[in-house]
Amino acid sequence: MARSSKAGGESLAGAVWGSRVRGDTDARERAGVAEQVPPPVPVTVTVPPPRAERRLRRFARFIGRQLLREFRVVVAEPVRTLVRRGLSGVLLAVFTAVAVLTLHAVDQSPTGATLVRLTSHVRGDIPLPLVLLRTPLSLFVPARDMPALPGIPVLFLGIALAQLVLGRIRTVVVAYAVSLAGTLSARVMIAAGPRWWGLPPEAAQVIDTGASAAVVGLFAHVATVKRAPVLFLCAVTPTVLRSIQKPNLAGREHLVAITVAVLLGLLATRRDPALRDGPGPA
Repeated sequence: MARSSKAGGESLAGAVWGSRVRGDTDARERAGVAEQVPPPVPVTVTVPPPRAERRLRRFARFIGRQLLREFRVVVAEPVRTLVRRGLSGVLLAVFTAVAVLTLHAVDQSPTGATLVRLTSHVRGDIPLPLVLLRTPLSLFVPARDMPALPGIPVLFLGIALAQLVLGRIRTVVVAYAVSLAGTLSARVMIAAGPRWWGLPPEAAQVIDTGASAAVVGLFAHVATVKRAPVLFLCAVTPTVLRSIQKPNLAGREHLVAITVAVLLGLLATRRDPALRDGPGPA
């Protein structure tokens, strides 16, 4: 009997406690106090960029890396070489500029013009042995259809860059090779006649002098060796476009000089791949 009374008392106490808890909850709800619910955690969904955008980003990174590499091998390293070697690093450019200005001054007098004509003028109707003998000096005689003074900065820059990047010996060899290739190809085109790639007979009377073919050939050779498309685009492509637009003797020789310079550059890097990114030789 006592055990039953004790159980009944516990049940009564539990009921009283439960009613008290429910009463408190109801009182809080009536008072407008709601339980604090934590805010939902935002879920970030990463959507991959479209394929075209990814390709554009890769292309932009490639262009950036290429510009930095080209700036290093075509600008930064030649400048460091110039600082290290001093005037001897651009001695060929200085000599060429002085020689062009000197022969231009000599050519202004009648006696000097005769001397220049007998020692350096090259034409398609002159015997080949005499052409080979005059070709080296003809590089320093300004072309008749081009002013001498405005072309000096471009001539100096082309030869100076080539000497700093390629070295003195390779610069001389490439400049003479591309110039001689242009001169000999002109004789072949004149002999072929006015066909698709030939020249009319009157082109044999055109005086063929000047270092323009050698300079553009050196730019093309440096751009090929150093894998520098920006240099090629800025220094060589305008000459190519002018040569195609105006297919005269000088334009054809420029195209031949550029082609030979590119082939020599490809051959040089194939034999020695270190030339692409290595410093210029002495």
